[in-house]
Amino acid sequence: MDLTDSTALVTGGAGLVGSHLARALRDRGAAVRVADDLSKGTRDRVPDGVDFVEADLTDPEDVAEAVTGDLDVVFHFAAYTDTNYDDDRELFEANTAMTYNVIERMREVGVDRLAFTSSSTVYGEAPRPTPEDYGPLEPISIYGSSKLADEALISTHAHSYDLTAWVFRFANIVGPRQRGNVIPDFVQKLDADPTELEILGDGRQEKSYMHVTECVDAIQHVVEHADEDLNVYNLGTRTTTSVTRIADIVSEELGVDPEYSYTGGDRGWTGDVPRMRLSIERLADLGWEPSIESDEAVRRSARELIDEIV
Repeated sequence: MDLTDSTALVTGGAGLVGSHLARALRDRGAAVRVADDLSKGTRDRVPDGVDFVEADLTDPEDVAEAVTGDLDVVFHFAAYTDTNYDDDRELFEANTAMTYNVIERMREVGVDRLAFTSSSTVYGEAPRPTPEDYGPLEPISIYGSSKLADEALISTHAHSYDLTAWVFRFANIVGPRQRGNVIPDFVQKLDADPTELEILGDGRQEKSYMHVTECVDAIQHVVEHADEDLNVYNLGTRTTTSVTRIADIVSEELGVDPEYSYTGGDRGWTGDVPRMRLSIERLADLGWEPSIESDEAVRRSARELIDEIV
């Protein structure tokens, strides 16, 4: 589909990826509506010229206000992570309820295009680089389990109820306005104490980091060029960055030289996948490749976050 001059809803549009996508769509001439409960983002992250609906998507009445029949496409990006919820059951039920409510309302009002942000966590601990057709999918976190359940709901509607869907399995997306992840965490810790930095795990966890501007560009490209009923694409880079390397980059950008201390073990937390790199061959075959590799995405994000935080 052509997103230029389209009418689009972005759920979670006050968050990292959603706010950047809302801005990009607006700049292309799309009429954009953002729905967000502001539990993670803030109202000032919603771009000017974009309609805003404060909505709890676990509430069908709020969803009905946000999802209306004039929409051409819904970008469903709203989700809770394990940094939002301490209760695993609440996290799982909230994420799946939001997705079910959005899809059900789309069917009611005749909106038949959905783009959804999934996650590399649906793969669990898989061989690298991991292609989209790898299986069985065995997530090891509640967040990953909720994303896989969401994918199952979307697959059912794509195959049985005339929904066209684009599912994006993200690597680690980084950039300005991000909080609660490793780069802003290191910036905040080193701003408070530049002499020492605690690193969760052993520092050798190694993953692919993708800058949010590249992520948003790739999303738009896939939506405009992939035309199956169900389109599943990994979004990431061909390279990876270790946690200790991230600490080095953030320290360099801050101009500090801390001593590192490690909490130990090969995982930063329960459910952490120590090593992740996604295959992006399907994305490349569609005509899109990242121009910013993992280390540079981390460095660019660190600079942006230092400007915001310090």
